Amino acid sequence: MNYILEGLVQAFRLLARGDPETFSALEATVRSSSLAMLASLVLGLPLGFVLGHGRFRGRRLLRTLVDTCLALPTVLIGLVVYSFLSRRGPLGDWGMLFTLPGLAIGQAILALPVVMALTATAVEGLDRRLGLTLLTLGASRRQLALTTLWEARQGLLAAAVNAYGRVVTEVGIAMMVGGNIKWHTRTVTTAIALETGKGEFAQGIALGIILLGLALLVNLGLIRLRRGATP
Repeated sequence: MNYILEGLVQAFRLLARGDPETFSALEATVRSSSLAMLASLVLGLPLGFVLGHGRFRGRRLLRTLVDTCLALPTVLIGLVVYSFLSRRGPLGDWGMLFTLPGLAIGQAILALPVVMALTATAVEGLDRRLGLTLLTLGASRRQLALTTLWEARQGLLAAAVNAYGRVVTEVGIAMMVGGNIKWHTRTVTTAIALETGKGEFAQGIALGIILLGLALLVNLGLIRLRRGATP
């Protein structure tokens, strides 16, 4: 138990003295996860609305595929993205392997099914008469989509929280696509894995506490947004 207490003390020391290696990993985590969340929300919210509100052929099959992707192993996503971004891959000329944007692509793929599935669930939970009423009042398809998403805003915030939780804590994609390069693509999670592998348990616990603090800050921000969105 002593090394757990030592980890707590060391976490505060790392933050208090502004340890550059720790803050480099924290910055890489924030930058890659922010890019990933931006991409997943921009794509996932409208796709989730179509999946939850639309009635089209193959919808059940598509919903099943999206729900299945919720359990995609991160190492599998990392392998696929790595194969596309490597020099021998179709996107090798982009030079995005072992970069934060490349890492963000893999993390966005991880978050996208979460955003889509939970958005679809939130939309499905609304009163079906809402859409009919809006169409009767002459609303356009764009207005229908925006109003429906606004009414489902509590569910959308939950989708964002769950997706961010998966992105910020994953290791497989960060290792394979990011490469765990010090001062460059090393995230907090890969730093934890590295330090623990070296036997530096206190350092690993300290980084874990910092990661937990980051997740807490994000959740507090979303709670404020949720309160502001509540009529």
